[in-house]
Amino acid sequence: MAAPMDADDLHCLTVLRETDRDRYLACLLAPAEKRGALAALYAFNAEIARIRDVVHEPLPGEIRMQWWRDVLEGASAGDAAANPLASALLRCIEAHRLPVPVLVDLIDARIFDLYDDPMDSVNSLEGYAGETASALVQLACLIVDPPSAAAAAQAAGHAGVAQTVAGLLLLAPIQRRRGQVYVPAELLAATGTDAAAFLAGSDRAANGRVVSALVGLGRDHWRRARQAGGVTRANVAAFLSASLAPRIFDGADRAGAATLERSIQPAQWRRQWWLWKTLRRGRL
Repeated sequence: MAAPMDADDLHCLTVLRETDRDRYLACLLAPAEKRGALAALYAFNAEIARIRDVVHEPLPGEIRMQWWRDVLEGASAGDAAANPLASALLRCIEAHRLPVPVLVDLIDARIFDLYDDPMDSVNSLEGYAGETASALVQLACLIVDPPSAAAAAQAAGHAGVAQTVAGLLLLAPIQRRRGQVYVPAELLAATGTDAAAFLAGSDRAANGRVVSALVGLGRDHWRRARQAGGVTRANVAAFLSASLAPRIFDGADRAGAATLERSIQPAQWRRQWWLWKTLRRGRL
């Protein structure tokens, strides 16, 4: 019988329920003995990802990120002990031998979120995804089924890029209102537009082409994730939230340019059903 979740684990699940519902649902579907560790890992990611939402200037955001770096590198042991999320994360790292540099790289990659600098190339977007969503899938594999983590690394890399592209499509209306452009400049140019026109929404036909290009990029990485192998019944729980990406691509295809103007997030009950089906199938 799995040990009951302690107060810190439950705190992480509560945070996750409010900040990242899909990974919260994925936690609930994971093996009971893995839920606490996954909740800590995912809640940490959600905390870093939402910093842009709670600060008005980049500097306070960078200060928050530095605090988490200090926690991971052992420079804020006292503060970490008093923070239930940090305490749970450190226990997760120790219990599952997670590589701290990967988590630090995740924080560093998220500095991009604090500013309105454009994403310059597809390679840059893939690199950003690799250090955030892909890294998270790989770390989750180490928690769920360590022996299979190496074999699943390539699938995790591509699945994370697909998930990141799906996330950009979901968050596009919010990011455009902020003046953020995650769409690579070279992709904008290839579709006949630029960052200013993309943000202004002055050319809906071009924005429709941008959506189609993003969908194509995401689907290509998802296809490569499925072809890579290494995803098994033992570790598929680590891929659950990423497995929603193809559904988002389908919705963006239907919505076209409207994807950039309104949310295309499917209903929660649909997402929960899709997650359960992936888990039951035991593969992507």
